[in-house]
Amino acid sequence: MPAKAPRKAAIPRQRPDLSLEAGFGPGRRVCGIDEVGRGPLCGPVVAAAVVLPPEGLPPEIAAQIDDSKAVNRRLREEIEPAIRAHALAFAIAEASAAEIDELNIHKATLLAMKRAYLALPGPAPDAALIDGKFTPDIACERVAVVKGDSRSQSIAAASILAKVARDSEMLRLSVQYPHYGWDRNAGYPTPEHLEALTRHGVTPHHRVSFAPVKRQRALSG
Repeated sequence: MPAKAPRKAAIPRQRPDLSLEAGFGPGRRVCGIDEVGRGPLCGPVVAAAVVLPPEGLPPEIAAQIDDSKAVNRRLREEIEPAIRAHALAFAIAEASAAEIDELNIHKATLLAMKRAYLALPGPAPDAALIDGKFTPDIACERVAVVKGDSRSQSIAAASILAKVARDSEMLRLSVQYPHYGWDRNAGYPTPEHLEALTRHGVTPHHRVSFAPVKRQRALSG
């Protein structure tokens, strides 16, 4: 009987760190910017901007921080207050469903990011790290970072703030519109949401430029 090949030890995935922030040089004030909510059929797209101290978050928080999609809801809500408490500055902003329909989701996302940047208290950042391939029109050095929320601690912190804020908004809206399950699906096109859209119609918070909503609106006359 052939010998079994030795099992490879699992390599833990590296957590976001401050390497990209440090790359701007000492003494530079760097913010991380990220957004959530590009894919849902309703609600705003929400962005956050975060400036962390040069040493970053405390080790016990840094060990848990990651792309918001990789952090479960309970943990996001636990560490979100710590991010707020330890950040040098943070701001959260949004672009509404109506603005998404008017501008398109790409431009509305950049608008929400710009609003978050402009809302930061204190001295303006010297530089910004932005998750994705595109950057908003802001008055500082800026770098787009693909999968930045898994690489930069500042972007990951922004990701969590934006996600918690948007989930809270969808929970609030779900009280007014209980049929759509927004407290569970955050507005994404789950079977539950799509069935409710067919049964109960389009709400003022739906993005009418998105295909399933546009289609249902046409069917409803």
